[in-house]
Amino acid sequence: MRERLAALGQAMRVPDIRKRIVFLMSMFGVYVACAHIPLPGIDKAQLEQLFRGAGGLGEMLDAFAGGSLKRFSVMALGIMPYISASIIMQLLAMAIPALEELQKEGEYGRRKINAWTKYLTIAVAGLQAFGMIAFLQRGQAFIGDTVLLLYVVLMMVGGTAFLMWIADMITEHGIGQGVSIIIFAGIMTYMPQEVAATIRLWQTGEVSAANIFFLAAIMYATIYLIVKFQQAQRKIPVQYARRVRGHRVYGGQSSYLPLRVNQAGVMPIIFAISVSMFPGQIAQALSGQGTVERIAGIFHVSQEAVSRAMFSLVQFTTPGQNHFASLLYFLLVILFTYFYTAVTFNPEQISENLQKNGGAVPGIRPGPSTRDYLDRILYRITLAGALFLGLIALMQYYVGDITGVTTFTLVGGTSLLIVVGVALDTMQQIEAQLLMRHYRGFLK
Repeated sequence: MRERLAALGQAMRVPDIRKRIVFLMSMFGVYVACAHIPLPGIDKAQLEQLFRGAGGLGEMLDAFAGGSLKRFSVMALGIMPYISASIIMQLLAMAIPALEELQKEGEYGRRKINAWTKYLTIAVAGLQAFGMIAFLQRGQAFIGDTVLLLYVVLMMVGGTAFLMWIADMITEHGIGQGVSIIIFAGIMTYMPQEVAATIRLWQTGEVSAANIFFLAAIMYATIYLIVKFQQAQRKIPVQYARRVRGHRVYGGQSSYLPLRVNQAGVMPIIFAISVSMFPGQIAQALSGQGTVERIAGIFHVSQEAVSRAMFSLVQFTTPGQNHFASLLYFLLVILFTYFYTAVTFNPEQISENLQKNGGAVPGIRPGPSTRDYLDRILYRITLAGALFLGLIALMQYYVGDITGVTTFTLVGGTSLLIVVGVALDTMQQIEAQLLMRHYRGFLK
């Protein structure tokens, strides 16, 4: 602990790192302040009733939004529309050759795709805002007229756009990946409410000290496993050939190429949550009385059949509602783990770089053979990481039933994984900054 505090002190003494940390804290303050700006037209009592009926998913979404959903503030949508838009753009880049070529055009291509992603985010945020208002209207939680509805939708979309700007500023001027930091901040600002709710349950006798101790034990074990899996790596030995230039000899040393078991980090969980929610949000947006009537007229079916279809779509795509939805969520986490790993790690490029620098894996020929070897190893170790992420994601819906404490969702797996993963990533970035300046880091 003393070494960690000493490393933090060293980081704060370096002007550049201190400036980045202060900027990050300032953005946290702006985010928390905006999360408490309420929107009009909401019946708070009825909204609370709807949340109790939504179960664990509603609590989890509210945690990701930093409590903004229950307060129904301008940040109610959070950063999730941006994540949905990012997924759509990455899938389109795989299907459309022109977008794939644009991705390879360096900084220009990256900026162009980022701009399109932000435009798409506004459209997705508008759709999700209308879906949320339609859901609240059915539950009699939104009591405004059409003009107020449009105003609220505009403010919610504006809140998401402002969050995108904050995320970009954190990535550029702060420390860590902006989107992950925003979700981390939302979860951490929501945690005091959960602690207070749990204490109230203990004081009223609804849960015992044994329940809370059991919850704490699960939390500790989960954190331990998350850290182990996040830090676990397969070290591929690399031998560099000797090269003689003039009177000097270069190379000849041995090194290793680290392949992380969880190469994708926390992003597969975030992507899977966003995708699993998206069909249900579309169904909710189309569940208004007028829309149901038009759909029934187009397909020549009864309005009751359309309403049942919309309800079933929500039920079977919302994790925790039934076993099929939970299995679908589990499979999405595995799929996005492989998908994001393929995006962030390119075995062909790594093998080419090794060959250019005179490096080779012992017993493996340079070039295509090295690429296939790295791809095979990465596929195997990613499977272990993907299964672990899937199990962690499902814990969200079972820990409360096991421990009897349903008010502390941070232990549920998903939120805890994001918190620990983002914390580790941020610490590693600070450590990299320190090591460049010859200071001892956090993790050494």
